[in-house]
Amino acid sequence: MSMLNDRPTPDQWRSLALRALKDRPLESLIHLDADGLAVRPLYAAATGVTPVFAPRPSHADGRAWDLRAQVEADDPAEANRQVLAELQGGAASVILSGAVLTDSAPLGRALDGVTLELAPVGLDAGLAGPDAANALAVAAKGAPRAKLMFHMDPASAFAATGAASRSMEEHLTLAANTAARHAGAYPEARFFMASGRVVHEAGGSIVQELAFATANALALVQAAVGAGMSAEQALRGTVLSVVVDQEYFDGLAKVRALRLMWRSICSAYGVEADAVIEARSSRRILAARDSWPNLLRLTAAGFAGAVGGADAMVLDAFTRAAGLPDDFARRQARNTQLVLMEEANLGRVDDPAAGSWYLDQRTRELAEAAWTEFQWIQSEGGVVECLRGHLIQPRVARARQAMEEAFAAGDLHLIGVTKFVDPEPRPVGATQRQPAPAEGGGDACVPLTPVRLAASIEEGATR
Repeated sequence: MSMLNDRPTPDQWRSLALRALKDRPLESLIHLDADGLAVRPLYAAATGVTPVFAPRPSHADGRAWDLRAQVEADDPAEANRQVLAELQGGAASVILSGAVLTDSAPLGRALDGVTLELAPVGLDAGLAGPDAANALAVAAKGAPRAKLMFHMDPASAFAATGAASRSMEEHLTLAANTAARHAGAYPEARFFMASGRVVHEAGGSIVQELAFATANALALVQAAVGAGMSAEQALRGTVLSVVVDQEYFDGLAKVRALRLMWRSICSAYGVEADAVIEARSSRRILAARDSWPNLLRLTAAGFAGAVGGADAMVLDAFTRAAGLPDDFARRQARNTQLVLMEEANLGRVDDPAAGSWYLDQRTRELAEAAWTEFQWIQSEGGVVECLRGHLIQPRVARARQAMEEAFAAGDLHLIGVTKFVDPEPRPVGATQRQPAPAEGGGDACVPLTPVRLAASIEEGATR
């Protein structure tokens, strides 16, 4: 009891803070983030924090979250080798990308030996998502319990490349019709991926990323309902995706905020459907010259996703900025999650951030600001129209410029890049792979080009 009685009051804290600040005002401890939201030095019940409870609703085969691995390969045999290694090494599901998605025959060879009823398989096929979904449906051989993740996300692919082979309205309709066609055969499938990652990787702010993901989800759900799916089918068949990085407090608050926003979307349709959120690690924070410190940032990102309550997590290999990873780097990506899950036990508590005045306030402020941004996107015609009309891109560019200026000024740091730089970093194994060219001719927008914070410093060091 004496310890409780000795707890300092807000007035006592203020007095001590002013003494420590000397000539600086107390307001100097408040800083604004990229969205103009204030981050204060002290949060308490007296500041009127509204409690937030946003737990992860799902469990993946007894685990707290789905440990998801990404396999990028063009050769079916190599893809199959990697897929089996990931699943045998501890991954619960895999995401496939590359030329193996072009047809059911190479995709079937890539999945040889995989029990699709036990190991969910997802796709990352860009605007070719419907074709890849059809190939996966054939490869699954009509098994009704197959846990397929078609993950069609045409808006993100359009934003990333700036080009589409047909109008985006047609792409959305095609994705929706594909989902409706396979919904009966695969009732446990997830059809759509509503991601905000393209905004984050282009330098966008948290609010911009959350708003894009939500507007993306609404566009997909509206298209699915127009294709004959029920609102409940469409909502339950949609996976949300955001990025987590080394700023783990903001990362976990971002995941929690997205769960709150999803509740509002479902409420508008009169449907109760828990958000299914996939968190992926940021690529803009990765260094190429010295890849080893990336392990620290990826671990922090994994912490954010786990504590924030992501249903699934994809951590990049620490060598990803240098090229496609080798077996060692892929194993490190899996093991990082396994340590967080099975040794650190981060998933044993539902929503461990709940009850923290700071994290609850941060969660709610991000959700409210992102909802306002989402409403602005909708008022301008929706996510596709805003991309085509060049409305989203300038806002993201301003956030990117502010981030790059803070990085250049030393207000933001990357270990191994701006601090504790190794003059002779150890080499890593990675191979280069050329991305497939964008197929245009139907629709166009100014693309959201990804940024990598360390790139400018690394380029300067090699000159």
